[in-house]
Amino acid sequence: MPPSMVDRPGGHRPVASVSWYGAMGLVGFGFGLLSDRRPFGDELFVHPLLLFVILTGLSLLALRVLLARPVPEVISDRSLLAGCAVGLVLFLAGNFVASRFPFLG
Repeated sequence: MPPSMVDRPGGHRPVASVSWYGAMGLVGFGFGLLSDRRPFGDELFVHPLLLFVILTGLSLLALRVLLARPVPEVISDRSLLAGCAVGLVLFLAGNFVASRFPFLG
């Protein structure tokens, strides 16, 4: 097995962490681009940031079911929190880009 696929002593895989960061960043930025237009309506429960958080939670639940083991065994707790922070920062960056350059959003 290649070294990147072998479990580390803590049981966490670096490929899973990098994938988590990339997915959170990409989806966060995408939702940020949509947030200025409010495509789902003006209510609080359909705000793109809230939908981003709900989608993140559902994706973690789906990962738990698909792998049949706890998510922190695959992605460390710190990586989970850091990925959520990356998603939030890139959500705000996407919102900034959409508000400054309306032709992109």
